Amino acid sequence: MASESRRFRFVQFEFPWALGPQPGRYTIREQLGEPPSHVLVVDVLGAPERRLLRRRPRAAAAAPEPPPEPVLTSRATLVDTAPLDGYEAAAAWLSGADLGAVAEAAVVRLNRVLHAHRIAAADPYARGVARAQALVVRVGFGHGERVAEGRWERARELPRAAPGSLRPRTAALRPQERLAALLAARDAALACEELALRTRADADAERWREAALGLRIAFEAALAELEPWREITGVAQRLSALREYRTQVDAVAGAALQGGLQDDQIALVRTVLGRLEAALRARTAGGV
Repeated sequence: MASESRRFRFVQFEFPWALGPQPGRYTIREQLGEPPSHVLVVDVLGAPERRLLRRRPRAAAAAPEPPPEPVLTSRATLVDTAPLDGYEAAAAWLSGADLGAVAEAAVVRLNRVLHAHRIAAADPYARGVARAQALVVRVGFGHGERVAEGRWERARELPRAAPGSLRPRTAALRPQERLAALLAARDAALACEELALRTRADADAERWREAALGLRIAFEAALAELEPWREITGVAQRLSALREYRTQVDAVAGAALQGGLQDDQIALVRTVLGRLEAALRARTAGGV
């Protein structure tokens, strides 16, 4: 990142919570022995004042109608270390690139870092992020060190994505109606639904071994739990279609225990997970 003629692409996110990793600069390599592919810079903005207290022997009195507590904002800047040859080339890239796709790819890479933090900290409540959760998304370019310090040459701020707008497959679920039914005990949350969501998070983050292993559990749970609902239109047909994949799902999960997956195995995980999600939607699409 030393040449003044070279420019480097970046994607920057701001989230209204602590991401997890401590503020600082993190070097990312795809494989051991390879040069860095990206540099991630994590900053904290607007952190509330923290007072160090030795001990509080009892809970403090709370006044009614308290003002909201201030929250911090985390800023994550992901810099691609592959240089562009000069300002004109960088400007052409910014003008012609699919910036939404660039941002989505950056989310996947950022989530790899957050997943590594979850494992390193042994924190089961550490979480990944979605582009729709970001307060701000910026895509641009600049000189390497300057970009890492937050000083770029040109950038574009993407429109803020509405929650759920990036996942159209959930549109038929009527989440507010379903929530009311769950809270009123008129419907039940199935274990396979939670397991499928976890598998989807792994698949979206391209953690294919975890997705394959999670899929097997979600798959078997769904076949058992959806059976009482087979009279609902579409459920029986989808269950029959799912059962045809049982041997393949077991085989892919077994392969995941041994190492990484091949492209055809990843494609199978995508296909079966999509069909499992469709079966779950069929159960609730007509209302509850």
